[in-house]
Amino acid sequence: MKILFYILQKEFTQIFRNKSMLPIIFAMPMVQMLILVFAATFEIKQLDISVVDNDHSPASRQLIHQVMGNKLFHVDYFPTSAKEAELLIQATKTDLALVIPKDFDKKLTLHEGADVQILVDAINGNAAQLGSAYLSNIITDFAHQIRVKEAVVSQMQPTTINVTPSFWYNAELNYKFYMAPGILVILITIVGMLLGSMNLVREKELGTIEQINVTPIKKWQFIAGKLLPFLVIGLFDLAFGLTLAKLVFSIPIRGSLPLLFFLASIYLVLVLSAGLFISTISETQQQATFSVYFFMMVFLLMSGLFTPVESMPLWAQRLDYINPLYYFVKIMRGVILKGAGLADVFREFAALVVYASIMFSLAIMRYRKTS
Repeated sequence: MKILFYILQKEFTQIFRNKSMLPIIFAMPMVQMLILVFAATFEIKQLDISVVDNDHSPASRQLIHQVMGNKLFHVDYFPTSAKEAELLIQATKTDLALVIPKDFDKKLTLHEGADVQILVDAINGNAAQLGSAYLSNIITDFAHQIRVKEAVVSQMQPTTINVTPSFWYNAELNYKFYMAPGILVILITIVGMLLGSMNLVREKELGTIEQINVTPIKKWQFIAGKLLPFLVIGLFDLAFGLTLAKLVFSIPIRGSLPLLFFLASIYLVLVLSAGLFISTISETQQQATFSVYFFMMVFLLMSGLFTPVESMPLWAQRLDYINPLYYFVKIMRGVILKGAGLADVFREFAALVVYASIMFSLAIMRYRKTS
């Protein structure tokens, strides 16, 4: 343990002397939390819509007023034909178009049923789907109001179904609550994997690794000495990021913080070991950095951080079994937003322990030491 202590002392001194590492350690958490949580969102705040009113009747005007009264839609244009509305969509001046046909009011009065047309710019499939659904809901509400009025006039009791939704764990549907735990996962993954990989390979470039190799230091002591300082730094960054998330976004932290930091420690051992393993097979910091970014981009996009894993193809879902980010994203959201305990995330915990043990062993075995 005395040897390990001296290695740790040397590593901390080396880290704080390296001026290129300090901004990554201290500035990156603040930049990531304050920018990415706002920027990484699929929320639809406003859609531009054009309305073609071919009827100019009280019913068509009432429907248009209901669309204009919805804060999601901003009515920009009133073209005179569906063709003009299509041109506006082609020119990306509007996202949707609502076409109200002739005799709209007359058909409603005669109970014949009236059709309206919705044209949607579907280049962004998610926005197109949501915009179309919201506009359909407005039209459905409009039709429901007409049926209620007719029932009142005919003195019949209208048949209605009242739906009361209950949103658990994020009652206000705040997207920042959903993204902030995921951004924290990116944060400590970068700190762990990138800095871990750069540290050992830097020793190779400076030639100091040869001096260490001729000492009686054991391989596991050297790897552990490289890993533990960044484990502490990663936990510090996690605490800093959580504090920012609480103060800036008022994110609720429902679970146990000791449990969260315990699970984060295991995850950091895994990503740090992966970074050290990459550094053992790299000769320069550039090679290590490119290798880390390659794996990080693949793991990140498949982790479920931005898109649900359930919507991916079956082969991608199965490939996620070897993706550590997939497990830790579920742990972070579960513990922070749902207040999950160890029993609730035991499957993810067990997977991280197994992968961390394997990766730590691989890093030790791959490190070539001549004594």
